Parts: sequence; structure tokens; C-alpha cells
Amino acid sequence: MTAAGRAGPPSPEASARPAGHRILFVTGKLAEPSLRRVLAEMAPPFQYDVAVLKITVAALMTTTWIAKSLEVPAGTDLVMIPGLCEGETAIVADSVGVPVEKGPKDLRDIPRHFGRAADARAYGAWDIEIVAEINNAPRLTRDTVRRDAERFRDAGADIIDIGCTPGLPFPALGELVGELSGAGFRVSVDSLDPGEITTAVQAGAELVLSVNGSNIAVAQALADRGARPARRARFVVIPDMGGGLDSLEPTIAKLAAWGVPFLVDPILEPIGMGFMASLERYAEARRRWPAAEMLMGIGNLTELTAADSTGVNALLIAVCQELGIRSVLTTEVIPWARGAVREVDVARRLMHYAVTKHTVPKGVDDRLVTVKDPVVLSYSEAELRALQAAITDPNYRIFADGETITVFNSERFVRGTDIQTIFAQLDVDDPAHAFYLGKELAKASLAVTLGKTYRQEGALTWGYLTPADEAIREHVPLTQRPRRASGDDRASG
Repeated sequence: MTAAGRAGPPSPEASARPAGHRILFVTGKLAEPSLRRVLAEMAPPFQYDVAVLKITVAALMTTTWIAKSLEVPAGTDLVMIPGLCEGETAIVADSVGVPVEKGPKDLRDIPRHFGRAADARAYGAWDIEIVAEINNAPRLTRDTVRRDAERFRDAGADIIDIGCTPGLPFPALGELVGELSGAGFRVSVDSLDPGEITTAVQAGAELVLSVNGSNIAVAQALADRGARPARRARFVVIPDMGGGLDSLEPTIAKLAAWGVPFLVDPILEPIGMGFMASLERYAEARRRWPAAEMLMGIGNLTELTAADSTGVNALLIAVCQELGIRSVLTTEVIPWARGAVREVDVARRLMHYAVTKHTVPKGVDDRLVTVKDPVVLSYSEAELRALQAAITDPNYRIFADGETITVFNSERFVRGTDIQTIFAQLDVDDPAHAFYLGKELAKASLAVTLGKTYRQEGALTWGYLTPADEAIREHVPLTQRPRRASGDDRASG
């Protein structure tokens, strides 16, 4: 199952369990008190049991080991093992004869895990298409364009836009569009030049950005020629140079008379250049042409605003969703907009859910929360000291909350904010152990600084950018492990 706040909402199988449903939570010795407390406070609408296996740190379990060690009480409907366990759940399920799922990687996330699941069953639909522009395509090699097209499609783009460069000849345009179309890509062309538009459409482009009073004749010519009758190209209508919404009227009327499909784009202006007025134009365009398809070039804002693009994309897609704008154009030229296509793919699902369900876009998909965390999980000092009292080994456990880092083993308990001061109190001589602790302390410090949940030997969460957890076993048998812990046993049971 997906960890809450990581790669998206939980699977439908994790939906709230009906009364009478019984879940067995599996954990290790150290995590047992915390797990029982979380479950008791959660007061779930299902029955549950806790199986404490003969291992101190639950995160060190593997599914193969669990399968050999676990006894499942009669009447159990589901077994939930720690999210950090390595291996396939099918190994355990085949052994115990009961469905098995991995829970969240932090047991404190169990309430969110179950609370979000019911919503997840209705989540994921979208109705906004993403047009991803490959900017300045005439300056790129064919291989580069193909790689970018594949990268954008993998990120969620529906149409690959070939961005032409005004004044720069593009003799390979037709071959490039034909190659992409032949490979199964949906292609658009970004140009006002009638020659480039004609070449691209005849080669298979299905969308033209853009036409206005200056080049509208090309749309009529292509309609008269019947270019690509199996897939008639759509034309994006933009205002005439220096014109407002009124300048769209003649172009729209001609395209309608010719039977040419079109989308209306009043043009999104950058901040400082009339941004708010341009948003008002989109709202007015929707009122004037309530049935018209519309497009918004959101890259005009993400590329020209020195801010992380995740929140900007989220808000712009919300505007599009409410106004019925069903196509957006974006790109990833500026470094801070890297990942914009993926962000829009997440945002279009989140905003579709929010608008159609009449709810706020919160609590169902946290993948657009990247720098900060949706929830910062922590233990109190009293809880940590109780945990220390239960351990007998010299391995250091590291914890962090919103302000403080805590490191302890069976003999030492160190709390502070400066990691160099903390490290100096740990009395570590082994270079490998020192390197490991230094790396983890640096990560804990970053978590405190940014307001993120720290999990020892686990990756910090960065929304849709979160990497996979680093391997904690490194092919070293547990009995030969150096003096380090897999963490605080925060994995769920």
C-alpha cells in the first residue's frame, strides 16, 4: 500500500473496514507500545489484534521471515505488516492464507492511512488535457526532441507541442512531426507561420497554436484541402496583436463557418504584465462563449515567476477546472519549473476531485506538497525516554520533531539543535559508524529546518519527487550489522 503523503492516495483495497472486519497488525518488540497506543487513540471502526514477533526492530523484518514466524488468529480478515519490510506480501499471504498488505512506513500515519482511503476510491479522474511544449525545437536534434517527447508523455502529457522559433527555418519540421505521429504521439505545432502550420498539419499535427486575424487564411486553406480527414486539426484562437477579447470574434466566426474545430485562448499574462486582468479575460471568454473549448498557456506564469512551480500549477489548474478550460500548455525550460508536466498531471486529478465533489483539495493526495510536509510526525520526550528504557543494545536511534533532534542508545540520551554538538556527545570512534551518524544527523537537521518528518534510514518525503528509501541491509546479515539501528521502529504493524 502507498504510504500516506508519499506517492499518492492509498489503494481502494485500503478503504475503511466495516464493523466486524478484523485486522492483524504485525510489529516488533520496540514498536509494540506505540502501535497499541496509536490504534487505541484511533478507535477504528474495525476489530484488530497486534502480533509482536521475536525481533526488536520491526523494520528489519522481511516478508520471508514473517511468513515463517507469524501465527494468524482465526477470524482474521487482513494482515498488515510494517511498510518498511522488504519483500512481496504474497509470500506472507501464501503462508498464512489471509490477504496481506503493507501499511504506512511510519506507524503514526496509520490513522491518516485509513482516513484517506475511502476518498481514494473515487479519486484519479481528470478532464484537462496537457499539451507539453518542446521549446525551440529547430535548435534541437531529432534524438533530443524524441527523448523530450517520451519524457513528457511518461510524465502525463497528452499532446507533444513542437515549439517553432520565429525567424529560424525549420526544414525538418514535417519529418519530425511525421516521425512522432507514426510512433503514436499526439502532436501539435506552436507557430504563427502559415508555412510551418501547413507542413505540420499535413504531417499529422492535430493541434495548431495559434491563429488570429493575421494568419486565419491558413485554417481555411487546410480545411479546403481536407488535410488529415481522419483527425481534423484543431486551431487555438488568440487575440490579434494589441487586441482584446473583441478581436477574437471575427476569427471564431470564420472558423465556425468553415467547420474548423477551435479552442479559445485569451492569453495568460505574466505577473506584472497584466496577470489579474488576463484571468478576468478567461472568465469573460467563458461567459461569452459558454460552449467553446478553451486553452490556457500556464507556462507563461511558471516560467516567468521565480517560485516553486508546484503551487503555481495547482492554483492555475484549479482556475481551469472551475472555468471549464480543458486544455493547458506548459513546458519545463526554466530550472524551477522542472517537473511541471508531472505536477499538472497530479493537479488535474486533485482539482477535478475537489470541484466535482465540492470539497477542498486537501487530504486525498499530498504529492504537490514537496518542500514542506503535509503532517510532521513526532514523539514527545517522555515517549522517547520510555522507548530508551526498553532497549539494551548500543545502537543509536535518531528522532526529530519540529524543533529538536534526539539521539539515544541504552546508555546515552542526547537532545539538541546543533548536530555537531550532538555528535560530540556520542563518543563514536568507528569511522563507518561516524559517517553513518553524520549522514543521518544532517538529514534530521534538514527535516527540522524545513518542517518535515524524519525517519531514520528512510528518505525524507518530497511529494511526487520522493526517492525510494535507501537500502538498509546492504547485504550484511543482521547478526553482523555494524553499530547502527534501522531506526526507532516507527514502521507500522
